Amino acid sequence: MTASDAPSLLLVNLGTPQAPTTASVRAFLAEFLGDPEVVDLPRWIWLPTLYGIVLRTRPKRVAEQYASIWSPAGSPLRVGTEAITARAATQASDHSVRCAYRYGAPSIDTMIRQMANETRGQIVVVPLFPQRTDATTGTVFRLARKVAARAGVGPRIVERAIPADDPGYIAALVERWREALAAAPTAPDHLVISYHGLPVRYDNREGHVYTGDCERTTTAFLAAAGWPRDRTTVAYQSKFGSEPWLTPATSDVIAELPARGVKHLAVIAPGFVTEGLETLEELGIRARETFVAAGGESFTYAGAVGDHPAFVQGLVNLAQR
Repeated sequence: MTASDAPSLLLVNLGTPQAPTTASVRAFLAEFLGDPEVVDLPRWIWLPTLYGIVLRTRPKRVAEQYASIWSPAGSPLRVGTEAITARAATQASDHSVRCAYRYGAPSIDTMIRQMANETRGQIVVVPLFPQRTDATTGTVFRLARKVAARAGVGPRIVERAIPADDPGYIAALVERWREALAAAPTAPDHLVISYHGLPVRYDNREGHVYTGDCERTTTAFLAAAGWPRDRTTVAYQSKFGSEPWLTPATSDVIAELPARGVKHLAVIAPGFVTEGLETLEELGIRARETFVAAGGESFTYAGAVGDHPAFVQGLVNLAQR
C-alpha cells in the first residue's frame, strides 16, 4: 500500500466557541442548537424560541462560564482535541490524521474535502463520543456522508464508533482515576460517574442504545478499577430545556450525598474524552461548590482521558481495522 492509498483518520469532536465572548458563544450556540438532530422540536416552534429567547439570554452567561476555564492556549476542548490528534499522528505514522468539529471550525466539510485531495484511500470518520446517540455520533456520521457525497468521495467514507468498553479507553479511564486518587487529600467515600444527559424520549426512540453504552462503560470501568458498585452512583448532567431527561441528575445527586453520610466524593465523567465546559466548569467548579455547601468535605475530579496513549491507540486501531 502506497502512502497515497493508505486510509486517513478524521477525529470529530463536538466543537467550541472561538473565544469566551458573548458574540462567539451566540454563533456557536446558534449552529449547535439549530441542528434538528440536537433539538428535534418542530422548526416552527423551536427556531422562534431559539432566536427570540435562547440566543438573547443564554450567550452572556455561558460566555462567563467559558471565561472561567479558558486557557492561555485557548479553548480546553480544542487544546485537548488537537493533543489527541497529534498523538494519533505519531502512533499511526503511516496514516494521515486530522481533526474537525461538528459545530465550528475546522468543519467536517472542510476536512473531508482536504483529506480527499491528500489520499486515494479510505477516510475513516471517528466521532469522539464513546457512548452512541443520534445527537452526537449520529449527526457526525450523517453529515460526513452528505459532505462526502457532494464531494464525490462517498464510497471512501468509513464510519467507526468508539466501543463503549474499548480496552484502551477503559485502561486510560482507570489510569486517570488512579492519578486523581493519588493526588486526593482524602480517599473518597463514594464515586459519581457522570454522563451527559439526554431527553428520555430520545433514549426510548433509539432503543436505549445510549444508556446501554453508559452501562457498558460503567461496568468495564468499575471492574478494571476494582471499585465497588455499591459505592457508586451513575448520573446525568447538563440538562437543557424543560422536558424529562435521564435521571438521576448529577447536580441533584451531589447535593444530596452529604446528607447520606458521604463527606469525601470523587467524580469521573467518561463521556467527555477532552476537558471542556461540562467538566472543568460544571463539575470542577459548580458541582464542587454544591457538594461543599451541602456539607461535603473533599471533592476529587478525575480528568478526561485526553491524549492518553492507550486511548489514542484504540482510535488508531479503528482506522487500521
